[in-house]
Amino acid sequence: MKYRYIGKSGLRVSPICLGTMTFGIFTDKKEAFKIMDRACEAGINFFDTAELYPVPPNKKLCGITEDIVGDWLKDKPRDSMIIASKVAGAANGWFVPPVRHGLTAIDRFHIERAVEGSLKRLKTDYIDLYQIHWPDTVVPIEESLEAMDRLVQSGKVRYTGTSNDTAYGLTKALYSSYNKNYKRFDSIQNNFSLLNRRFLDSIAEVCRNEQVSLLPYSPMGGGVLSGKYNQTLTDGRFAIYKANKNPRIQAMADRFLNKNTLNSTERYIQIAREYEIDPVTLAVAWSMNFDFVASTIIGATKANQLNESLKALEVKLSEEILFECDKVHQDILYPMG
Repeated sequence: MKYRYIGKSGLRVSPICLGTMTFGIFTDKKEAFKIMDRACEAGINFFDTAELYPVPPNKKLCGITEDIVGDWLKDKPRDSMIIASKVAGAANGWFVPPVRHGLTAIDRFHIERAVEGSLKRLKTDYIDLYQIHWPDTVVPIEESLEAMDRLVQSGKVRYTGTSNDTAYGLTKALYSSYNKNYKRFDSIQNNFSLLNRRFLDSIAEVCRNEQVSLLPYSPMGGGVLSGKYNQTLTDGRFAIYKANKNPRIQAMADRFLNKNTLNSTERYIQIAREYEIDPVTLAVAWSMNFDFVASTIIGATKANQLNESLKALEVKLSEEILFECDKVHQDILYPMG
């Protein structure tokens, strides 16, 4: 396994990270253990979770995912695993999180409450990478950074990162941490896939110049790039999202799953067949191909679903394949960017 560093940190991680957001809702504990065991067997040492998981967020279920990961982690050498988690974003942002009575903010109080809960559920005394799930548009970033820095100084957290942020947000955070001498963000976790290339603008430039690593999530476009939705629109996570009463969750499904993304997926499947690789392997390998990426986050609801994603560890995409993938993106435009 060729490990990669996250940003300027001392965290050396596998090029693929196992995401856990299905654990406790689409995946029961027994199967989740099988998935994590299978990932370990393949050399994966990096696992990502969050206090909000499983997804879609539910007040009764929040925290179950971390509980499952913590139970699995108990009999593992702790310092051999890199564990990442996240504090729920602000209630003024993406949606109102069903934790702390929907009053979440990225301030000292909520960050401390969140990390204490995560440490307890994960059954560990430290988290390797602690991330902000999405930005707070009200609390000044300096206050958020000061609270995160305290966690590092206390030893409860080793390094910090952000998620779902913009080029401006990341730049402002880096500038503020430099001026205030706070621990800086070494990573950013954003959506990035063949169906969503918006990261390839100024934010990628920030990452390259400031040595901040992208941890891409949804390299499969929420499962769309597997081709399963080209066969039926009634099964899968987005079918459930479309039936959700939360309009933001419904909008997420529409954003990932529409006529143009399905047309693009059909073209990517044809490319994969031409070069005799699985469409899943193609999608994961594509996201791993960029110099600013440290580790691509994959997910599964069953252990056998990991096989094609893990094959991306052994694949180096040719210039011809990359060119053909770029051509699809140029030919079919859609809101994903």
